[in-house]
Amino acid sequence: MSEGKATARRRGWLAALPLILFVALAALLFVRLFAGDASRVPSALIGRSAPSLDLPGLDGKPGLSDSDLRQGHVTVVNVFASWCQPCRGEHEFLMALARDPQLTAKGVTLLGVAQKDPPENVRRFLGALGDPYAKVGLDADGRAGIDWGVYGVPETFVVRGDGTIAFKQIGPIDAEALESVVKPAILNATN
Repeated sequence: MSEGKATARRRGWLAALPLILFVALAALLFVRLFAGDASRVPSALIGRSAPSLDLPGLDGKPGLSDSDLRQGHVTVVNVFASWCQPCRGEHEFLMALARDPQLTAKGVTLLGVAQKDPPENVRRFLGALGDPYAKVGLDADGRAGIDWGVYGVPETFVVRGDGTIAFKQIGPIDAEALESVVKPAILNATN
């Protein structure tokens, strides 16, 4: 084979290399797109102590603090916002969670963290849809959300009585998630 043909063949491969790499990358991204449920993203906080909380309350009421998470019973922390449409959709299921007699008997408390939301909007939101929370903390600058690893609202955490995070639900709670995922995680954390 002549040296010219070998050089031409090498140039052909080099010219095709970017296209081959692009197709391989596109195939990888396509496969990962359907690789699983995004709400099942593991949290680095599972099994660790909950990050510090020191949030003011709504309308001068007591806010949220670390002691709220370490009272010997399971606490459910729901991060929400009035401007969040999925938060509105999950709200009826949070109301059901707060009224659940089995969870109430075990001392489970539901706390709310209003992320990047003015107090008057939070007040209107809870006034219109009902207030399932024992306490609401205002995370005006989103700092607590960052510390807790919140990707976006809504997110819900189950915290054991010693302040250890047992479970994280990314995205809204619906009827199926409440019964098959969230409530079992709460009951598991009470044991």
